[in-house]
Amino acid sequence: MSEAALSDPGPVQNAMDAPMFEAAAFSLSEQEVELCALARDLGQSKFAGRAELWDKDAVFPTDNYADLKDAGLLGICIPEKYGGLGAGFRAYCLTAAEMGRYCGSTALTWNMHVCSSLWTGLLADDLAMSEAQRAEHERRRAIHYGRIVREGAVYSQPFSEGSAAAAGFQPFSTAATRVDGGYRVDGKKIFASLAGHADYYGVLCTLQHEGREPSMRDTAYLAVPATADGIQVVGDWDPVGMRGTVSRTLLFDGVFVDEDAELMPQGVYFLAASSWPHMFLTLSPTYLGIAQAAYDFTITYLRGEMPGTPPVKRRMYPTKQIAVAEMRIKLENAKSLWFQAVSEACCKPSADQVMRAYATNYTVMETANDLCRLAIRTCGGQSMFKSLPLERLYRDSRCGALMLPWTAELCMDRIGRSALYHPGETDD
Repeated sequence: MSEAALSDPGPVQNAMDAPMFEAAAFSLSEQEVELCALARDLGQSKFAGRAELWDKDAVFPTDNYADLKDAGLLGICIPEKYGGLGAGFRAYCLTAAEMGRYCGSTALTWNMHVCSSLWTGLLADDLAMSEAQRAEHERRRAIHYGRIVREGAVYSQPFSEGSAAAAGFQPFSTAATRVDGGYRVDGKKIFASLAGHADYYGVLCTLQHEGREPSMRDTAYLAVPATADGIQVVGDWDPVGMRGTVSRTLLFDGVFVDEDAELMPQGVYFLAASSWPHMFLTLSPTYLGIAQAAYDFTITYLRGEMPGTPPVKRRMYPTKQIAVAEMRIKLENAKSLWFQAVSEACCKPSADQVMRAYATNYTVMETANDLCRLAIRTCGGQSMFKSLPLERLYRDSRCGALMLPWTAELCMDRIGRSALYHPGETDD
């Protein structure tokens, strides 16, 4: 063996990836450190190797969900008294970011599942309810939490309708009508992640009142069983990225659900959306993880340590070093802003905190795609082969800026208006 070989042992096999956020530097709690380590372990050992399969055929990551169930991560935000892990908002976001490094489709659909317990759990606990509403909410959420913890039930969060409702500008067109013993649900949801794979669809719809125009204050939040009569999953799913989310169209035609399907009491979802705006920031962790993955890929590739490629080092070229420095600066900027925003998430945040949340979402979504672009340019043509993850990361990253309710355009619009207009102020 040559002296050079002795001095260069080659890539370390099966070493745990470094955390995205150092525990001491960011003052992470013990729970946050443990959850992030669990996500990295699952991501490295299982999710990363399967990600190509879900992407190639646009199929749902069923095997990954079995692993999430076994790890207890389906109940990450369910309070401990109900059998969950009791993670807070920041702990969940940190865990989701780590997961996003390895499989964007898994992290993004997992978010759609987790929202049902995050919104009905710690967010709802911050909201004003009457004594009767609080008691009924406690009883009903115990039913939903029990399904997740004991049965491994998967909930989804179909949101979009192809209208301004998902952006918070008008009532949802999907309608809920009171009938004996519960509700009848009629309508449509598009880009419904987990369509055909969730056990329950957490449907946001407008409760109908005779003789009164629909209002966003009438939004009902109902867990509709996937097996209920009148539900159809329709349409093809062959998008450019996030292919494993299987976000097909859901149709609801006279679907009956009983009263205990309510995930929040009447009027409380509207209160949550207006009082806890950071609830819509939970799409960003997936894309921050993708940004980290693009940077990680570039480092590994330039060091000649990428599995499946010749062990050729490219790190000695100044142009490569400058590109990596640019990527690192962009990544650190995005991570620092994001960490601040998820750390200060709360009920009734200040105007500056809300604008910072918009700025965070915009920055993360755009930075993820920008880092993937820089990674491709820096690593070169071979990095675009589908046998390597960078090509998939690039396609997945392009989807972030399009996701409602906080698309890149809406974030820019809301930041500009919030900065220039005080609440209620007009130019009339």
